[in-house]
Amino acid sequence: MTGGKNPAMRNATGHETADLAAFASKLRFDDIPAPVISRAVELFVDWAGSTLSGTQARAIKILEGLAQAMGPSDGGAEILTARRMSSPFFAALVNAGASHISEQDDVHNGSVFHPAAVVFPPALATAQHVGASGREFLAASVAGYEAGIRIGEFLGRSHYRIFHTTGTAGTLAAAAATGRLLGLSPDAMPHAFGSAGTQAAGLWEFLRDAADSKQLHTAKAAADGLTAAFLARDGFTGAKRILEGAQGMAAGMSEDADPAKLTDRLGSRWALTETSFKFHASCRHTHPAADALLSVLVENDLSPGEIDRVTAHVHQAAIDVLGPVTNPSTVHQAKFSMPATLGLIAAHRRAGMADFDSFFGDETARSFLNRVDMRLDPEVDAAYPARWIGKVSVWTKDGREFRGRVDEPKGDPGNTLSRAEIDEKARRLVAYGKSVRDSEVDGLMAKLWSIADAQKIGRLL
Repeated sequence: MTGGKNPAMRNATGHETADLAAFASKLRFDDIPAPVISRAVELFVDWAGSTLSGTQARAIKILEGLAQAMGPSDGGAEILTARRMSSPFFAALVNAGASHISEQDDVHNGSVFHPAAVVFPPALATAQHVGASGREFLAASVAGYEAGIRIGEFLGRSHYRIFHTTGTAGTLAAAAATGRLLGLSPDAMPHAFGSAGTQAAGLWEFLRDAADSKQLHTAKAAADGLTAAFLARDGFTGAKRILEGAQGMAAGMSEDADPAKLTDRLGSRWALTETSFKFHASCRHTHPAADALLSVLVENDLSPGEIDRVTAHVHQAAIDVLGPVTNPSTVHQAKFSMPATLGLIAAHRRAGMADFDSFFGDETARSFLNRVDMRLDPEVDAAYPARWIGKVSVWTKDGREFRGRVDEPKGDPGNTLSRAEIDEKARRLVAYGKSVRDSEVDGLMAKLWSIADAQKIGRLL
């Protein structure tokens, strides 16, 4: 293999796509350690809450309308937000879009990748379609996480500057999960990867316009990865070296791709367990600074009126993603604004769904749009993406200066949510979506938590 503008690619063997695809194909439930399965269930519960929280969102209603107009009126897969059945393609499409709109879905730090939004929707849709068991569903989901995270790590920081990794790596993660449920052989799975990779897309430019593209990224990643796997099942071929090939994803989408990361300790390092839960309802790049500011407020009993200005000391990717949002005009765009998020933290000591919904009428929080800035911090940037350190400097109107630091934001593996907190978060998000009656919530939560025991995955609602 040639390295082109990236010398590291000269070390590619040419077998990376095949090796990763074979791992996904051959992974069995009994091969997966019990703690990994337990965490997969927790992530699934968390994902379901995020998905149902998006029920009332305008962008999701539009996706549902597309599914109703162009898909079947019935089928074997469930669109959770619409509470109706459709084809696996449209169920995956709508559920994936819905699970990414509230900014409450999970994230893997090292790959800067949101696995749940692109793995669980196609896995659930396919499992319902083929009548798979809960164990098969979870094994496929783990395969999707392990493949997608490694592909995100492989594509590197240069990729993330322009491309939304969840939309790109997520397409192959969806193919891995779907292909595993369809029983694709180690020879067929690379074809699914190839067809997925050639469709992979997702550009950050939408942030400047407050556009709906972020939901389209996850929707299409899930649906296109599912499509690639179904096609491969029937003999449709794809590029066998879509990741490391001379005109593959690394060649076109990265300047620092590292092929060794694609097969890093497959079967012994379970990257799924490195995944973080989101605590605040905003872009993950805001969370470290939000937690650091919260620590300053609590420790020094500061009110928002006492604060003159705040500086968030951040990694470069935070500036790349959040920097374009200089004057948020929608609730979703506010979730990609460091000043808006820190304004809510200062005003309410939280940044939840309802807080963002009321942001534009919240004069106290809005006043921080002109009181917060971001500065590149060498220590924070050097630690990223393996560690997302939060550092803030806070100056008060009477001349005092405070500094806050958080080494593991709330939700990270070393500062994770308990099962009780995950359950409470999911219930809160379900209630926010208003599509599940109060009398149904306990039954839904019981189904989610016991998914491993399901003999056949049926409707959740």
